[in-house]
Amino acid sequence: MSDPAGSRTKSPSSGPDPILLTLFANRFMSVAEAMGRSLQQTSISTNIKERLDFSCALFAPDGDLVANAPFIPIHLGSMSFAVKYQMNLYGDSLKEGDVLMTNSPHAGGSHLPDITIITPVFDSKTKEIIFFTASRGHHADIGGILPGSMPPTSVNIFEEGAEIVSFKIVNGGVFDRDGLIEYMVDKPSQYPGSSGCRNIRDVESDLKAQIAANHKGIQLIHAIVDDYGLETVQEYMYHIRNNAEMSVRNLLKDVAKRAGSNVLSAIDYLDDGSPIQLKVEINENTGSAILDFEGTGCEVRGNLNAPISVVHSAVIYCMRAMLDLDIPLNAGCLVPLEIKIPKKSLLAPSKTAAVCGGNVLTSQRIVDVVLKAFHAAAASQGCTNNLTFGTGGKDKDGNSIAGWGYYETIAGGSGAGPTWHGTDGVHTHITNTRIGDVEILERRYPVMIHQFGLRSGSGGVGKWHGGEGVVRDIEFLEPMQVSILSERRTRQPYGMEGGGPAAFGRNTWIKQCRNEDGDYDEKSDVRLRDINIGGKATVWMGKGDRLLLETPGGGAWGAPEGTTKTPHEHVKAWEPRGSIAERAAAQAAF
Repeated sequence: MSDPAGSRTKSPSSGPDPILLTLFANRFMSVAEAMGRSLQQTSISTNIKERLDFSCALFAPDGDLVANAPFIPIHLGSMSFAVKYQMNLYGDSLKEGDVLMTNSPHAGGSHLPDITIITPVFDSKTKEIIFFTASRGHHADIGGILPGSMPPTSVNIFEEGAEIVSFKIVNGGVFDRDGLIEYMVDKPSQYPGSSGCRNIRDVESDLKAQIAANHKGIQLIHAIVDDYGLETVQEYMYHIRNNAEMSVRNLLKDVAKRAGSNVLSAIDYLDDGSPIQLKVEINENTGSAILDFEGTGCEVRGNLNAPISVVHSAVIYCMRAMLDLDIPLNAGCLVPLEIKIPKKSLLAPSKTAAVCGGNVLTSQRIVDVVLKAFHAAAASQGCTNNLTFGTGGKDKDGNSIAGWGYYETIAGGSGAGPTWHGTDGVHTHITNTRIGDVEILERRYPVMIHQFGLRSGSGGVGKWHGGEGVVRDIEFLEPMQVSILSERRTRQPYGMEGGGPAAFGRNTWIKQCRNEDGDYDEKSDVRLRDINIGGKATVWMGKGDRLLLETPGGGAWGAPEGTTKTPHEHVKAWEPRGSIAERAAAQAAF
């Protein structure tokens, strides 16, 4: 077969051919994209199939991230830690047909619902590992004390569900279902008050979809190797990484030059007052930097602790976001950086610390702090507004009851920058997922959406205004447990350069008054109670109760120039439609 690279293939000493560099970058990204399409098409859960809460990526034989498609940034930066952990654990004992499963935050995981499937790619001739394919998906229930496995009140990792450091889910081509049941159902239920996975059939099916997606990636990698030869493929894999490294070095040099200083700093706080502090020292000659989080608060009793891999994910995302270049996110972005994390801080939690909120909330605050230090943008909503609801688990007598769980994140406003307005109603920074589609949500679950639209006036006011948050009003059509895990409920997303802050979020339980609850009074005309449940709460909702979620906006950039915020003329006033309008019409006709 002729070599498609032809005369363009150069020796490493002569540097990469720019055309081949672009070609390979896109070929590697296309592998991850194809894996993602396969996973979406073959999964069955709402969380993965509809919300797209998953990521797929390609890794070098040393475990470094090579390329990814634009999936979930918090997954992509930390998956390399998971791959390297498994490499060190298994050494040379992996063989063709082996597939590994892990979710432990101390083995490169983010939080427990994010399960990573890792598959080694072997050379067809030498039988040596030449790449790894990996996929990470958020599974809506993996056990724990509450449906959805994102308990707002968890104080240790055992309450958050199944923790798996390493499990060979496929051994020599044989799927180990018995082992999966043990890890996902039996072990989590041994902890007092916790249940095993409440819907193991869906989780098993989605894990098989992840395995299939990894296999799709293996087939495409072998096709690239067949086209160009292994030596050329791996040579350009490292050229792509080196290109990202040089891009970040040039960025750091430029930042120091524009700032007039090689020392940058910033601090922000979680709603509980815990500080996240950062000092950046840039070497203007080499384009390297030390990011020191000294001064960050200690480990918290709740679940806002963020594993070290999550910190690296947030940093690598910021570096890539500040680059005005079309390059894949890869390990090269971290090479010029030394990240220092203080021991015993909430960014280096102990093994038993609760972490489910650190991955989705603390990570957002880390991003805000990094971008603030680099003077890149005002604060975005700084939250993912994690909503879970469902039924099942253990009753008061300790008996396991079958059930289900649903999980979604809710959009808000993004922060403005030196030349742009913030975006309204968008998942910001490290999330990048979709929200549950209203029609699908109402068809699959006993809920009804009363309102879903932009939250007028929630964005910061300035020369460049912040994006608006959203309003999501959900009615529960049968009794169930509902949990919200959110931030920016007491501290507003800040503006920059004189720009105004955004509105903070609010979570309101609209409760029906009932005789059995003792709050129904025939003499009073009050039939609904509005109850602020705070940023982190679990509530047993009765039939007809509603949860009104108002998410934060984004901060503004620059002082207003004697004008008010530009109105969103393209946004029509919200009006009832779909199932709400149909129900109202039916009630009126009745």
